[in-house]
Amino acid sequence: MITWIIATFAAFFIKGLCGFANTLVFTTILGFGVNNVNISPVELVLGFPSNCILTWKNRKKLDARIYLPMILLVLLGSIPGAFLLKNVDARNIKIVFGVVVVLVGTEMMLKEYDRIHMKDSKIVLMIVGLLGGLMCGLFGVGVLMAACVSRVTNTSEEFKANLSVIFIVENIFRIIMYGTIGLITPDSLKLVVCLVPFMLAGVFAGMKSATVLNEKLVKKLVIVLLIISGLALIIKNL
Repeated sequence: MITWIIATFAAFFIKGLCGFANTLVFTTILGFGVNNVNISPVELVLGFPSNCILTWKNRKKLDARIYLPMILLVLLGSIPGAFLLKNVDARNIKIVFGVVVVLVGTEMMLKEYDRIHMKDSKIVLMIVGLLGGLMCGLFGVGVLMAACVSRVTNTSEEFKANLSVIFIVENIFRIIMYGTIGLITPDSLKLVVCLVPFMLAGVFAGMKSATVLNEKLVKKLVIVLLIISGLALIIKNL
């Protein structure tokens, strides 16, 4: 139980600080001794209220021009996702997505340090958004969607608000799906109830830390987490 508590606090501290990557931290800490089929339902149900908290906290920064198209892409992603899961090796798809995430994150970091002076291409942004929606709808992995939202927002509050409301819709979709196929069980819900206080402590501690840290530093942390998430996807599925 101690490992679950540590994983919950650490994952949702990062969530409160950067707006995403809780899944990466949670599954990485627990992945050594717990089966993924037991990790994902707990993380999903814990993640839903955390997304609601971040959306409410940053609600003044919500922009329908950002989140509505992304929500549509996530919902559309579930359609080809069902076909791909049935007919294609999911590991290969995740590796491709991981490479895309690393490339996008690297390009964003170079722009932050003024190493390149390219303007954002609407075509590239659309492709990243489509892939992000597919990845989110297919695997519930929002890292590429985070990369896409990061490119069209200027502050961490704007980033967290719009990304979190996208994740709320994705969470609802997956909670219904997981409940239907029996992945969310009474035992997993009991564990969620025990972990909720540690999730809340982590989220609020992360949010408080974000107000203290420099805005540019938080954005760089987001980019670093994007790159690490992409590398983790590649390494885990090789």
